[in-house]
Amino acid sequence: MKAAPFEYCRPGSVRAAVDALRDSGGDGKVIAGGQSLVPVLAMRMGRPSVLVDINRIPGLASIETIDDSTLRIGALVRHRNLVEQRRMPLLSEAASWIGHAAIRTRGTIGGSIAHADPAAELPVVAAALDAHIHVMGPTGARSVPAAELFVGPLETSLGEADIVTAVELPLPTRWGFAELSRRHGDFGLVTVVAAEVEGRIRLAVGGLGPIPVRPREAEQILADGPIDRSRLTAASKATAAAVSAGTDIHASAAYRRAMAEEFTHRALTQLLGTEKKGAA
Repeated sequence: MKAAPFEYCRPGSVRAAVDALRDSGGDGKVIAGGQSLVPVLAMRMGRPSVLVDINRIPGLASIETIDDSTLRIGALVRHRNLVEQRRMPLLSEAASWIGHAAIRTRGTIGGSIAHADPAAELPVVAAALDAHIHVMGPTGARSVPAAELFVGPLETSLGEADIVTAVELPLPTRWGFAELSRRHGDFGLVTVVAAEVEGRIRLAVGGLGPIPVRPREAEQILADGPIDRSRLTAASKATAAAVSAGTDIHASAAYRRAMAEEFTHRALTQLLGTEKKGAA
């Protein structure tokens, strides 16, 4: 099939892009990599009247380290660039699991975060690291914590004329990433991110609910003392208990919960063996 007719604009600034979305009356869509949007258009599951192409806007495609503790990533940074960067190995590992080479070459971090697919890798990383998403809208710029951004499957708190401009993530001292998928490049049935930031271990699980889940009880177990075998096992079980799993054509609820426990164990085991890498 082919997309329904639409107007196309290519603004030269973020403000102009926001104005174009506002003027569309809620019927405009941002396009950057287009890896999620274009199939929707082609199947006519979505029929926006205006596409706002932000690829030519300067200043949205850089990766910067702030105060040696935070990575600021422009919304137009491609997944391939996330894989290649060495300042945050966790992000490099997570991005390497996204789709295939063609998708990683085109897809962007801003698009992945705004699309909010509960089975996608980058929203899980953002949730685990308490990322802050920088947004420009009709009322100006603001920063939105990941915990407030993701509100449902393919649903965020972004307004109709809001544009993600950057994502800021703290650099973890130790990290772990584990994903279960039927084939490399498929969406994960279970994705677990473990990250140590400022001496505390954070966890996030994706693929099992409408948004990435932070298993707070498991995090508390890990904060209560040195991580030995029994504490690692207890945290893994607490993670499985915290997620809401359903049965579908891919797996039963019981299997998904079991894999949440197993892959949390794997992510934490990896975390215990990693240290912060130097900047690339």
